[in-house]
Amino acid sequence: MSYGYFKPSKPKASPDGIKARSQRGNFASNWWAQRWIAALERLMDSGRLSRGRSYARKGQVLDIDEVKSGIAARVQGSRPTPYKISIQLAALSDAQWDKVIDALAEQAIFTAQLLAGEMPQEIEQTFQAAGVSLFPSTQKDLKTDCSCPDPANPCKHIAATYYILGERFDEDPFLLFRLRGRSQEQVLQALRQRRAGKGEMEEAEAEESETIIPLEDCLGNFWGLGAPLEEFSLSIRPPALEMPLLKRLGEPSFAPDAGLAALLKNAYQAFSQQAIQVAYQEKNKESADGS
Repeated sequence: MSYGYFKPSKPKASPDGIKARSQRGNFASNWWAQRWIAALERLMDSGRLSRGRSYARKGQVLDIDEVKSGIAARVQGSRPTPYKISIQLAALSDAQWDKVIDALAEQAIFTAQLLAGEMPQEIEQTFQAAGVSLFPSTQKDLKTDCSCPDPANPCKHIAATYYILGERFDEDPFLLFRLRGRSQEQVLQALRQRRAGKGEMEEAEAEESETIIPLEDCLGNFWGLGAPLEEFSLSIRPPALEMPLLKRLGEPSFAPDAGLAALLKNAYQAFSQQAIQVAYQEKNKESADGS
């Protein structure tokens, strides 16, 4: 398919942009984020995605936000004004979500994992059993727009946003649920209702229980090391409310007209992204050392 010819141009540098944590090799760390990237690479032009990866790693994506209609972002291209991006993942209907919830409710361990903030590895098969897909399965699942003059879809600016969005899924897997039309709490509430109908005892038996060993039985190895934590599951997610502490405290008396929270928003986002990047660098280093 021909998208027309555009003379190659060099994007303007964006030192304050969101640089992808992955500067080479594969994007994303967790299986659900990797599955998102794999779905895109299966559906879309590899050349466009390659240029998008380059943009993502250079930090050309200036910001990316979850909005009511989906995802909104700004990407710095070769022109002075950044391009505006919108991405929508087709929401599942109420009837489709009912089928998914029914299928999830068949296994109590799914409820336990979701309550713990984990995305069950078998959840994709559960969606498929309900006749739908959690990840994009066709190009119709994605509705995107970019204010750049390139008629191709995805253009490199949309593609860059896709990759940064993949790293956001790393941090918050339930963003996938929200883009499909349900929040984590909505899914959990529906699961609780289904499970209540099956009886609380069945759910309690399915969840792992901790065995408490009397202290006198542990004295022999009291000072020894505990079990290794290689399998310890860690979920790094942003707070449900942005800048919760500032909003809880309210605007101070010395706050300027723009508001203290508005002035500190960019700084908070930069600190958060840096902290997440450091956390994932440590995680990847530990994985490499153990391999």
